[in-house]
Amino acid sequence: MDWNTAIKEFKNYLKLERSLSGNSVMAYESDIQKFVSYLEIKKSNLLPIQAGINDFKDFIEWINSLGLSARSQARIISGLKAFYKFLLMEDLIDTDPTKLLESPKLGRKLPEVLSIEEIDEVISAIDLSLPEGQRNKAIIETLYSCGLRVSELINLRITNLFFDEGFIKVVGKGSKERLVPIGQKAIREITLYFQYRNLMPNIDKTSENIVFLNRRGKQLTRVMIFTIIKTLAEKAQIKKNISPHTFRHSFATHLIDGGADLRAVQEMLGHESILTTEIYTHIDREYLRDAIIQFHPRA
Repeated sequence: MDWNTAIKEFKNYLKLERSLSGNSVMAYESDIQKFVSYLEIKKSNLLPIQAGINDFKDFIEWINSLGLSARSQARIISGLKAFYKFLLMEDLIDTDPTKLLESPKLGRKLPEVLSIEEIDEVISAIDLSLPEGQRNKAIIETLYSCGLRVSELINLRITNLFFDEGFIKVVGKGSKERLVPIGQKAIREITLYFQYRNLMPNIDKTSENIVFLNRRGKQLTRVMIFTIIKTLAEKAQIKKNISPHTFRHSFATHLIDGGADLRAVQEMLGHESILTTEIYTHIDREYLRDAIIQFHPRA
């Protein structure tokens, strides 16, 4: 089996059996293609089933020499391991050549978080006199109120809004559905936005059930959400490097700082493992320092 055939079958497996999103499948494909490119540069005719541990170690040395970060290297190794695990599962190989391949050690990077005041400053930077002003305000409030991923936001459907019950239904990673509470502030802003949305002359048929639309009546893209937030952050003079995910981080951090149960936050974020949620339990070092000064007998 050549590389093109093997990668094609692997992609079908990821889509059909693991129900991964298109973006996730593309990421896996990109990881494997980097190894294929390396073989081409080395003028190697190795087939997927012929690659061994030494080939992968040489490849890791090569990408390291290119200056790729430890996180990027770990991502590529993870993709290769998943690919060879698939080949093993399909009985195309007898042993997994990547089994002994080690990933670089990664320090845990704490996500950027906005304070409540900074979130209010971003919202205050929205020009409500513009046609898209109320929509953008509803977007920010929904991201922060519900802790949504950007993909979950742009795919949010009108039929999945249950405002009377105070919940929205979200389709997350792997097409898994979950119910997320939504606050009255976000409900109010979405309701006000609907007054503008209902007056749009040409809503695309494929986007009729989508909550947030662009001026042409079509579903917003991930890039557009990033652009909206970057523009607002500049207007609000926020110096932090923020993105749509920053509001998800802030949602989780503010909940846990306020005493919310970690399991409840895990459920709302749609994390499979509580270890992923635990990153939000970081505590302000100044708070710890003040606590020691105030309460420790030797302070």
